Amino acid sequence: MEPLTLYVDTHWISPYAMSAFVALEEKGLPYTVKEISLPKLEHRSPEYRAHTGRIPALQHGDFWLAESQAIVEYLAETFPFPKYPRLFPEDLKERGICREVMSWVRSDLMPIREERSTATVWYETTTKPLSQAGVAAVARLLAACDRLITEGRTTLFAQWCIADADLTMMLHRLNANADPLPPRVKAYVEANWARPSIQKWSERTRPAYVPY
Repeated sequence: MEPLTLYVDTHWISPYAMSAFVALEEKGLPYTVKEISLPKLEHRSPEYRAHTGRIPALQHGDFWLAESQAIVEYLAETFPFPKYPRLFPEDLKERGICREVMSWVRSDLMPIREERSTATVWYETTTKPLSQAGVAAVARLLAACDRLITEGRTTLFAQWCIADADLTMMLHRLNANADPLPPRVKAYVEANWARPSIQKWSERTRPAYVPY
């Protein structure tokens, strides 16, 4: 197997890098991690060959790929089931919903991402109330969760999928900052946050936070 290298931010707070990291862990693949300093603009150096110049990026031999959802899709197709565990559901309709959720948490709910940044998850929580826009975004998020999360189940479908990690990260922005969640959603978040692949990311020793 050609070597796999995942490039992540030095603070280990990118939710997108976390998604790619969790995918590698869940696939059980050997890989190394290299940290890239965004404040030092290391992602703009000639040595960093991701086409979009963004983080995370995956290097597989001489091949480079950025954008977390593209990385996850690539890993799923390059290291397929049954030799490697699934990242996406077997059922095509469920697989479509998995991709829907992944795309949604990457492209929407900006007030939550701004007011409950991932720095508040791994560095210092906030007691600042959500803005009106933040409250509205949370209402939309929880309305979707009401349709997606079945009572008594801690995965979106019968088996875990990568969208569970991504949706959990969005919800944990609230949970970590003591924003109220419905019991069913809170149980879902806490069960997924305890998953070994996510805990391996979360428990990483991080340097002092330098905003950028």
